[in-house]
Amino acid sequence: MAEELAESQDIFYICKKTLETVKEKLKKNEDITEDLVNELTFPENLADEEVMVPVDMRGVGEDFDDVEQMVEKLGPKGTAEAFIKAAEYFDANKDGEKEEDRPKPMTAAEWRQVLAEDDLLEEGEEELLEGEEEEDLEDEEAEEEGEEPPKI
Repeated sequence: MAEELAESQDIFYICKKTLETVKEKLKKNEDITEDLVNELTFPENLADEEVMVPVDMRGVGEDFDDVEQMVEKLGPKGTAEAFIKAAEYFDANKDGEKEEDRPKPMTAAEWRQVLAEDDLLEEGEEELLEGEEEEDLEDEEAEEEGEEPPKI
């Protein structure tokens, strides 16, 4: 059952300290800048020990490819509000997930490592696909010339 829940979640990590800053600014009706949204969502410029907390993006109410698309569509303030909704959705634990099975906070350094590993996996998948496309192209060229495609 926990595996089914994990598949339905859409977990993203944001900076805890910046999340608190964003909440305060919204309460005071202060401006939310794109820089503040970037500080909230991108760990590259955060100190290694900065705490990142999980949020469930299902709480946003619609799907986005990335943070840039959110800012483009919702603006910085709307994006900040969306991440607060995602944090509240995660905290509400609507799936009734056991505490020990839930995603845990991590440091910015750990989150950067996770993101780097994901990038490597995606690059590896792209290279595999490119290799298959090249083989298919070689096969087609050989067939056009009346030759047998190379056997692998």
